[in-house]
Amino acid sequence: MQDLLQKIEHFKSEIGAFSAAHEKQLETFRIKWLGTKGLVKETMGEMKNVPVEQKREAGQVLNEFKQFAEAKYNEMREAMGASEGETSSDTDLTLPGDDMPLGSRHPISLMRNKIISIFQRLGFAVAEGPEIEDDWHNFTALNMPEHHPARDMQDTFYVEAGKNSAVDWLLRTHTSNTQVHEMQRSKPPIRVICPGRVYRNETISARSHCFFHQVEGLYIDENVSFADLKQTLYFFCERNVW
Repeated sequence: MQDLLQKIEHFKSEIGAFSAAHEKQLETFRIKWLGTKGLVKETMGEMKNVPVEQKREAGQVLNEFKQFAEAKYNEMREAMGASEGETSSDTDLTLPGDDMPLGSRHPISLMRNKIISIFQRLGFAVAEGPEIEDDWHNFTALNMPEHHPARDMQDTFYVEAGKNSAVDWLLRTHTSNTQVHEMQRSKPPIRVICPGRVYRNETISARSHCFFHQVEGLYIDENVSFADLKQTLYFFCERNVW
């Protein structure tokens, strides 16, 4: 643990002292520290070597280190953009703006609405849940043990709570928390789908992001079997949703 802390402090000193004069240097910084094979991701991977009783402390330090590197990159990028903007003085900002055409729905919204419409034909209602969730609804109520890997800071965005708070708050890692809320406030029969955004503390790249979308289904009633599940999935795929 001590070696990891010293390593992070050394990296933070190097990051803090870095400055970029042009786009190429800025890109070099991004690849070295924030890239898929960058030092930030490599350092985050050392969480597996930290003793269990020190994981939460180490996770907070690693998360702060990641945010420090990202903040430095964004700061240099914004400064470079402002500098370039100052050199462009040939634009008359007093001229009236062009009419903006009306936009269209985002592809994710279109896909989400189509998925919802298919399940609504089967009698499923839509259930919504909080994106900022407590540890119990996100993990414990779903039978995830206290030391389950999914609880580590490298996978979960924890939200800093007040000093007197006895509850750990986080950005939900799945929409299963909505199922827990739904079972608490409703009595069977329950037939719902839970669409929404979820968050994972992962490196952002061209193929993945730290938040994405899920749709989960919950069906509780008498005489429900795997045959119902199979037929539900078959009906969904048959509608050519993709």
